[in-house]
Amino acid sequence: MRENEKPMRGRGAGGRGPQLDGALFSIGQMARLFDVNVRTLRYYDSIGLLEPEVVNAETGYRYYSSAQFERLNTILYLRMLDVPIAKIASFFALRDVGLMRGILEEQLRDVQEKQRRLALVGEKIARRIGDIDRAVGARLDEPGIRQLPARRVARLAESFAPSDDLEPLIRDLSRRSNLDGAIFLGKVGVSIARADLERGAFGRLSSVFVLLEADERREGAESVLPAGDYASVLFRGTHREAVPSYRRLAAFIEESGRRIGGDSVEVTLIDAGMTSDESRFVTEVQIPLEPLGLQPGRPQRG
Repeated sequence: MRENEKPMRGRGAGGRGPQLDGALFSIGQMARLFDVNVRTLRYYDSIGLLEPEVVNAETGYRYYSSAQFERLNTILYLRMLDVPIAKIASFFALRDVGLMRGILEEQLRDVQEKQRRLALVGEKIARRIGDIDRAVGARLDEPGIRQLPARRVARLAESFAPSDDLEPLIRDLSRRSNLDGAIFLGKVGVSIARADLERGAFGRLSSVFVLLEADERREGAESVLPAGDYASVLFRGTHREAVPSYRRLAAFIEESGRRIGGDSVEVTLIDAGMTSDESRFVTEVQIPLEPLGLQPGRPQRG
């Protein structure tokens, strides 16, 4: 049954609450005046946050007075600030300036923390977009040297063949490192050990790892990929098609007069997580280089 839309006088309305001489407003009229859903007003009534001045004993219709406008204004203002209902109710139980200030201070801290988290999310999104743009727009199969910052990784050191199924290893790393939210788009990588790179053996991978964002924390040990020069190449495909790119990078390093400085870093930037078209998969191989000053007697070029 719809509640009466006609304003009524408070005296003689019947039901609970004080009787008023001024005009009363139906729940529908209150909803329109304050641009709030009728269901919300009924909910506020049910929890005792904003009870009608009058409820008609015969029809059950709810009626509000203009004296309640300020209370509803305050409720809606605090809800707009995302203050929880329980805190709003505690304020109305005391209606104290100090309590209101404390609620607003706490809400400000919550908002600032949300802003911090959103900023970090924004940085992650921007990095993923940058990775995608670089993969889509890059000239493939052309080695070069990139200067990269230090990067934190969660690493699972275990020798395995490139043909092995990496998914169980990745899930094991995720479970052991508490990183379920981190296994996403261009963050999972594999490595070939430095010794194998130096002797041109590209048939076995030495580890699988996850690149950690600045704000990500994990259980257990982690390691750091050092900052410095990395020989890099992007190619079409995944780690199963990586061997020719490793050979290409090894030749490039030799021709550049540089020396391998550590394990490789191989990350698929575009894979099945982004597209079902395998012809668009793109992977990057990076091989760290020894600093120029640590390579006596070698020609220094590039």
